[in-house]
Amino acid sequence: MKILLIGPQGSGKSTQADLLAKDLNLPKISTGDIFRELSLQDSEEGRKIKGILNSGELIDDLETAKIVEQRLNKDDCRKGFILDGYPRNRKQQQIFDPKVDKVFDLEVPDHEVVKRLLARGREDDTMETIKKRLSLYHEQTMPLLDYYKNQGILIEIDGMGDIEDIYRRIKDRL
Repeated sequence: MKILLIGPQGSGKSTQADLLAKDLNLPKISTGDIFRELSLQDSEEGRKIKGILNSGELIDDLETAKIVEQRLNKDDCRKGFILDGYPRNRKQQQIFDPKVDKVFDLEVPDHEVVKRLLARGREDDTMETIKKRLSLYHEQTMPLLDYYKNQGILIEIDGMGDIEDIYRRIKDRL
């Protein structure tokens, strides 16, 4: 099974992806994790990615697609995978389409996203970068959600409430 979890940063995608990956015994693939790992490297690429992340911008679509495609071609992804937030827009999906079976859209109001992100206290989670990322999310991701809805594989999930309640909603729709 190939599953994509999508939603704004702070919607709980990673938490739910972790639970699904463990439950279904599939690898979780997260561009955020990959980029944070790369940003810690003392290399030209690492410094470049760290600068982009700290500015609130997004890593370009070609680079992101290349990294995801390389990861999905590894042996542990043959039986399926849980994608955490990739693709995030139609262009990425057109560059490299992971051909997912189901897409779970975790819906969380913007004010709640801001509250959650400020509470987690990451270096790149400032009010300015959060608002910028939310704006980019709405602008770029809505056409992708429409695409998946037209494919008949989009499942909207209320992302508010306890982690267990949200997970139950996802499992009920699997």
